[in-house]
Amino acid sequence: MEGSEAIAEAAVLAGCRFFAGYPMTPFTEVLEGFASKLPAVGGTCINAESEIEAVGMAWGAVATGARAATGSTGQGLSLMQESLSEITRAELPLVVFNMARGQADYYQATRGGGHGDYRHIVLAPMDIGEAVALTQTAFDLAFRWRNPVLVYGDYLLAHTCEAVAIEPLPFDPLPETDWAVDGRLGGSGRSRLLNSIGMQKGRGEIDPERFWKRIQAKHDEIARREVRFDSDHLEDAELVVVAFGSAARFVRYAVGQLRERGARVGWLRPITLWPFCSDAVARAAEGAAQLAVYELNAGQMIDDVRLAVLGRAPVTAIGGISTDTSGFGVGSLLDADVVMRRIEALLERGPEASPDREA
Repeated sequence: MEGSEAIAEAAVLAGCRFFAGYPMTPFTEVLEGFASKLPAVGGTCINAESEIEAVGMAWGAVATGARAATGSTGQGLSLMQESLSEITRAELPLVVFNMARGQADYYQATRGGGHGDYRHIVLAPMDIGEAVALTQTAFDLAFRWRNPVLVYGDYLLAHTCEAVAIEPLPFDPLPETDWAVDGRLGGSGRSRLLNSIGMQKGRGEIDPERFWKRIQAKHDEIARREVRFDSDHLEDAELVVVAFGSAARFVRYAVGQLRERGARVGWLRPITLWPFCSDAVARAAEGAAQLAVYELNAGQMIDDVRLAVLGRAPVTAIGGISTDTSGFGVGSLLDADVVMRRIEALLERGPEASPDREA
């Protein structure tokens, strides 16, 4: 199954019944997947006039307690940032899908472009099978924490095909949606109000500071409890390679091949881009001579790796900008041989090496 279709089917399996989006490559097929699958289960998919309308529609749907989602590429999500920051502080459990274009959107996904203090949980699957699992996890986490969750993919994840089993995952029972504005309390004097500044029905004044501090405490708790990562061969590694998403799949393979040749190299993959696995990276740095970051951009996640390491070991970028001629898709650095050559160069020449940028 193609990744886009698998993601849509997993979301429907997780209870998603509303989706709104605007077509942009490589996100378009995700929208098409929802359009083909939601009507059969009584759901609704809307091809909105733009990304701004799409996020507004999804905002309205999720405020009723429905499992709703939206998505785009990074460019489309840029248009949604004001709404996403407001939605977060209104504590609405929206799920957002980003099928990133070639320049990558790690900064946007983990820092956002909206206003005020807000955080999204960000899940970065490595392949289609994991995307199916993390899509279901996204809906669970969104409703468990009443906080948006972003599933970060890319062209490769959206457009390749793999054999995949789409089965429901077990989750603990969720809290009641006693916050939802679903019309049940209309006319009772107890109707609900969802907003981003702590306004409460029947009160003439607001207390945004207290309200925002409560949300801050929630985000601190998420940061403690929801860190996810994967790693291997760290016990004796003199070089640890950190990568996320599709690139990590190539890194894992390359490291496995190098280990068979006797190289003391390991890998670490953040699955949650936020909260970031800073403690795991710091522990890896304590036993290694150096760390390398392989990401398909000019250097974004490397900032979080350096913050986690805090000088315990040198951190070197061995990835780079890599896409097709359209700027949408897969470039020459998604190649296991390229990854192996760059890792080997760093092992041979040490942390001061500047790997050849040519593929």
